[in-house]
Amino acid sequence: MKELIEFIAKSLVENPDQVTISEEEDEDGSILVKLAAAQEDMGRIIGKQGRTAKAMRTLLNAKATREQKKAALQILE
Repeated sequence: MKELIEFIAKSLVENPDQVTISEEEDEDGSILVKLAAAQEDMGRIIGKQGRTAKAMRTLLNAKATREQKKAALQILE
């Protein structure tokens, strides 16, 4: 799941080398994916009215559902 979000985020931004992704798994099996990027690229990641971020969360949830897990995306500033 980390690879999916990393691919999408690096495709969107102008500074792909500054995109960092971390993945944490809780005891209950849910996965938290944390995304950080350069400050000037945050607008591209979030999108107008959060549409890009919402689309990324939807794709992440679809992949997690196929693997019978729960996942969440946290965008760090």
